[in-house]
Amino acid sequence: MERMTREQLPDFFRSIASMFAGHAAELCEMDAKLGDGDLGLTMKKGFGALPEIAEKLEEPDLGKAVMKCGMKLSSVIPSTMGFLMGSGLMGAGRTLTGKAEMTGSDLAGFYRGYADGIIKRGKCSPGDRTILDAVNGAASEAEKLVKEKPDAGFGEVAAAAEKGAEKGAEATRNMIPKFGKAAVHQEAAAGVRDQGAVAGFYLAAAIAEFGKEED
Repeated sequence: MERMTREQLPDFFRSIASMFAGHAAELCEMDAKLGDGDLGLTMKKGFGALPEIAEKLEEPDLGKAVMKCGMKLSSVIPSTMGFLMGSGLMGAGRTLTGKAEMTGSDLAGFYRGYADGIIKRGKCSPGDRTILDAVNGAASEAEKLVKEKPDAGFGEVAAAAEKGAEKGAEATRNMIPKFGKAAVHQEAAAGVRDQGAVAGFYLAAAIAEFGKEED
């Protein structure tokens, strides 16, 4: 896929929703050890609602449509993770304002905007062992590819972002948690990937899978 159009937004979210539905049990199991145990259900419910929301939106501007979906996501799952994911999506949408499609370069900006949205609302930084580590990793690898190959298509950039997110999630094994229950049970978190970062990886993996589709 070279570029994603506004008309494809429901399918974009459908790919993400499918990914989280398939990994809901795994994420809940991970979260039960160092969190509230509901992360998988939260991601499944939140992103599961977005395809229909995107279909009903009459907004032709891709960026504004993504921002509105981010606002809806925060209300569908009124939790800390829902707040962060919604804020990230709104930040990503801002980078696409005024556009009717998303190219490879735009996707790199989408990831950076997503990371910035999480940083702004979550008051966290890369290395704090959160979902941000995966999203920031995705943004960094996407930006690196676009810098080396400015004409890289959506699918190619999405694949690079997936690898970056995977590295970011893996790196959390050696990070000291600063937030939530994991911060209280730091010994139990040692050597284990952060569940939020794993969710961030699955987000990037779903977008990469979507990017494999033909234009």
